[in-house]
Amino acid sequence: MILGTGSSAFIPKISGVELEGVFSLKTLDDAIHIKKFIHNNNCRKAIIVGAGFIGMEMSEAFRMRGIDTAVIDLLPRPAIRWDPEFSKVILEELTRQNVIFSGDTGMVSIEQGKDFRLRLNTTKGEMEADMILIAIGIRPNTKIANDIGLQIGSSGAIQVNFSQGTSKEGVYAVGDCCEVYHRVSHRWVHIPLGDVANKQGRVAGRNIGGGTMIFPGVVGAQSFKLFSLEVAATGLDEAEAIACGYFPVSTIIWGNAFSRMLPGEKRLGVKLVADRASGKLLGAQAVGTIGAVSRINTLSLVLWSGMVLDEIAYVDLAYSPPVGASWDPIHIAAQELMRKL
Repeated sequence: MILGTGSSAFIPKISGVELEGVFSLKTLDDAIHIKKFIHNNNCRKAIIVGAGFIGMEMSEAFRMRGIDTAVIDLLPRPAIRWDPEFSKVILEELTRQNVIFSGDTGMVSIEQGKDFRLRLNTTKGEMEADMILIAIGIRPNTKIANDIGLQIGSSGAIQVNFSQGTSKEGVYAVGDCCEVYHRVSHRWVHIPLGDVANKQGRVAGRNIGGGTMIFPGVVGAQSFKLFSLEVAATGLDEAEAIACGYFPVSTIIWGNAFSRMLPGEKRLGVKLVADRASGKLLGAQAVGTIGAVSRINTLSLVLWSGMVLDEIAYVDLAYSPPVGASWDPIHIAAQELMRKL
């Protein structure tokens, strides 16, 4: 038996979340219902609760439809996983696109509005809108797993091994409902991403079909697009590195996505986190209008192979002025960080 029960959007237990016009976004049906509601009700204003991946991507989707959009979050800045310097760039992009952001703001209740359909009561006052999207995270669906006595990991998701087998013989789990091994932290974690689920499904299928296959894990690569920005990260940040027993040191550099010989600047920020003791790369982040995701993909391979900074500082990368400088931002960031070890 394979469990692929996925995950569900987390909805807080406050009054009014059941009202028409209050949505979460987890499935295709959710997306279809949101789109129909916008069309049928001529929505002019939306509130997004949560400034993570879904909140950021949906702020763009709403603005592209001409809907006035506000985002609130309990945390002080959007995309909290990224360094404050990068979060500032994300906030600037939101402001440039007329998305209002309010940090340190929590939901209290939802009720019928006066000037708009709904009123959201928050810890900082009242807000009204035609619709409210709650995007404050997900939870793995483990009810069946609990009912049949499967071991649940410390992350709250189903515990599996490298073959996707659970604690019971003949029972496998894949996707958002189960854990995955993180190759940098060396811990089993919950990373509910579609590409991870797809790979886990293939591994489980191969093993059930009589073959032998393992899923070697992840390094935590992830990204999202926000209007003109690419935002990406991989591996660990400083806090995560400390929790895993490392001694992190980090640096941020601002460079150009391609050669400065060409007209037009494409500003690109790259952050590297390394272990002070070993010089091994632990994580990376990037933000820019172009080139952020490609750098993080490269640095994910660096993490996968366990390279150290002095190797990264001179690694052979394809050079051509239209796509990159002779000294790539990856090289420059690695050399800068080496000086801090």
